[in-house]
Amino acid sequence: MLMTRQLKTHVVLLAALVVVAAIPTWAGEEPKASPENEAKQLAVLRSDAPAAEKAVACKHLAIDGSSTAVPDLTPLLHDAQLASWARIALEAIPGPEADEALRTAADSLQGKLLVGTINSIGVRQDVGAVDRLIARLQDADPDVASAAAVALGHIANPAAVQALRAALATDAMEVRSAVAEGCVLCAERLQADGQSAEAAEIYDEVRKAEVPKQRVLEATRGAILARKQDGLPLLLEQLRSPDKGLFQLALSTAREFPGSEVDKALPGELANTTPQRAALIIQAMADRPESVDLSAVMRAASEGPNEIRVAAIGALGRVGDDSCLAALLETALEADADLAQAAKATLAVLPGGNVDAQIVSLLPTAEGKRYPLLIELVGQRRIDATSALIKALDHSDDVVRAAALTALGETVADNELSVLVSQVVAPKHSNDAAVAEQALKAASIRMPDREACAAELAAALEHTSAVPTKGSLLEILAAVAGTKALEVVDAAAKSSDPRLQDISSRLLGEWMTEDAAPVLLDLAKTAPEDKIRTRALRGYIRIARQFDLPIKQRAEMCRNAFEAAHETAEKKLVLEVLKRHPSTETLDLAIKAMTVEDLKEEAAVGTLAIAQKLVADGIDIKEQLAKTVFDNVKLEIVKGEYGAGATMKDVTEVLQKQAGDSPIITLPAGYNDSFGGDPMPGSAKQLRIEYLINGKRGEASFADDAIIILPLPK
Repeated sequence: MLMTRQLKTHVVLLAALVVVAAIPTWAGEEPKASPENEAKQLAVLRSDAPAAEKAVACKHLAIDGSSTAVPDLTPLLHDAQLASWARIALEAIPGPEADEALRTAADSLQGKLLVGTINSIGVRQDVGAVDRLIARLQDADPDVASAAAVALGHIANPAAVQALRAALATDAMEVRSAVAEGCVLCAERLQADGQSAEAAEIYDEVRKAEVPKQRVLEATRGAILARKQDGLPLLLEQLRSPDKGLFQLALSTAREFPGSEVDKALPGELANTTPQRAALIIQAMADRPESVDLSAVMRAASEGPNEIRVAAIGALGRVGDDSCLAALLETALEADADLAQAAKATLAVLPGGNVDAQIVSLLPTAEGKRYPLLIELVGQRRIDATSALIKALDHSDDVVRAAALTALGETVADNELSVLVSQVVAPKHSNDAAVAEQALKAASIRMPDREACAAELAAALEHTSAVPTKGSLLEILAAVAGTKALEVVDAAAKSSDPRLQDISSRLLGEWMTEDAAPVLLDLAKTAPEDKIRTRALRGYIRIARQFDLPIKQRAEMCRNAFEAAHETAEKKLVLEVLKRHPSTETLDLAIKAMTVEDLKEEAAVGTLAIAQKLVADGIDIKEQLAKTVFDNVKLEIVKGEYGAGATMKDVTEVLQKQAGDSPIITLPAGYNDSFGGDPMPGSAKQLRIEYLINGKRGEASFADDAIIILPLPK
């Protein structure tokens, strides 16, 4: 009986939550109380409406309720199903009537209902309930005593503060955590009111008491911040603590500590702790960008253990400026890979208005490894330095030229794209070809006018005779995409050169926009080689399968693919598309495919799969299925059940009588009439069937009165 009551309660609350979720709210709008709405909700509370409706009414009264609603809400505080909903309203209703209702109820409630009511008193910060709450600190129920302690913390008047401080030393351990929480809440209120000294005293009492670790951490943070600048020694004490929790607390508190004195103190801790902790301290320093001691971070980046240096170098990416550039360039050229990589990563994002200009100014005189490093930074930072990069293309060092090409790929403007085109079509150094192609591709993809870029690439394609170069340009055109690019790649696929046909048909098959579909279909029909036709058709089918297309367009593409396909494998791919995208149009195509000898079995499976999905979506397909002829199958009904939950009626015999030589079972009437009545009136029911088709076992479930279409077992 208890389990039944609990289940009913959960159902009621779930229903209320669903209804409440439907109540619209709009950001930025303050709800306005409405006497008319209040009257409507009170009428619900006074009626015999279900608990779920009354819960929603309480929710509305949190907006529209006034003191008028308090007498109707008060009795619900004793209702296990509705008490929490009533408290939602009472917590929000202004005026002393709601306070008095909660106080009075607290005198007669017990257990969870009492705990909830005390929590609401705390939310309302009812000073008039302080004496009652102080008395409850000694309640035999530790949950009640704990709730009272936290509520007193929210109220935080002098009497509440005094009672909680006294209880901190005397209350039972199982309540002391809540008492400590209440003390911390009181201290926060005092600190907000400018009584920092008293707040610090309370924080100290909590952190020195025998309370759970979380309370100690909360109180320690408060004790540091309440003391303001005088809290710095206590902060540093925690920073040096062997306790990981206190150390982490010190790091987080340092980030919010007021003034700049902490910024001067933190660097001094780096040399007196482990490298792991020092690295974390540096991160905390960098999280104070307005007052961080940049020189201290620079020192840490240039000397000491690598772990500290790497952390400091990374921090410079957030708090550094152009004064850090020279040192970071030196570090980026060090032999240690970790330090060099960290410095390069920071150089790529180093803040400062003059950093880019300084990098450009260093290029003309740079030598050795420094030169390609600066060029690399030009590309990473997207600095406009095209003339300097073009000059670097004539350098004798492969590394320098590669860096310059890569940087041009990231920075060159559309009116200078020809620089990279020429490097691909006629590279001065054969070693540069691969890098030049990647650079041109990177630049082309980011060009603002895709069609103009494709036109320039197409012109280059016409003026080169080297097939490898043509192939590279076609690859880039495919990455650019668009109308012109598609036109050029299509023309190459239809050229007389087998190598260009191969490259272009592959690119078309991987095209990432649906406008390639007509091109692929035409190629699938007209290409001279089977390999090209097959590749084009599969690319066409891929678009039908993967792209978001209108239903009729997808069905038309599947129809076209069926007609163009000469191999069974491609037709089976089309069937997979039909199954993946069920519609009445794709169902027609699957039914038609059942007439193809080599596809009968796969098409039948596809037809049934599509039909099931459509039926589940409530789409009427009886007329389509009536025209469908399946090969005779040997169907055996093993078991049939109809009902809901644990109440299931055995309908095996009825199904066995109706089963024929088709995977579709037609009943003489609806489920209830066919199966001899409704086993669960008012409930959503299911039909479950276990069966054998041609000796293979299958299982299927159907919603009430759905068409019975048994999937063919694999």
